[in-house]
Amino acid sequence: MKITVRFTAAVHTLLCIMYFENDYRVTSDFIAGSTGVNAVIIRKILLQLQHAGLIETTAGVGGSHLAKNPDKISLLDVYHAINDTECGQEVFNFHPSPNPECPIGKNIHTVLDPVLHNAQNALETELSKTTIADLVEQVK
Repeated sequence: MKITVRFTAAVHTLLCIMYFENDYRVTSDFIAGSTGVNAVIIRKILLQLQHAGLIETTAGVGGSHLAKNPDKISLLDVYHAINDTECGQEVFNFHPSPNPECPIGKNIHTVLDPVLHNAQNALETELSKTTIADLVEQVK
């Protein structure tokens, strides 16, 4: 599967920003302390979230802030932010060269593509139902 740990780390990052931004400077080091993920990786995640318009980050020790209302940031938005730049939108990726001379190889896309497409749609539908605000309420 192509969803990396960066997705859950990105959600954790957004939750930290929302929860702590009024009381602390939420920097990559601060977030790393909560996530247990190296601050260098957190900085990459922050950059992806910033490029997606989900956060604003002040250089140096200024910290990060949500750029949108937390009830307007769905887990699907986070999924897109992380996966757009990292590995594309699709969860499943096909092996590159099925043998067209093999009865399985020549038909694998025909039989498997619809199932994988439905699974991708189900994932995206489920992720769109939950916002960062929903998760913070559960944390509280």
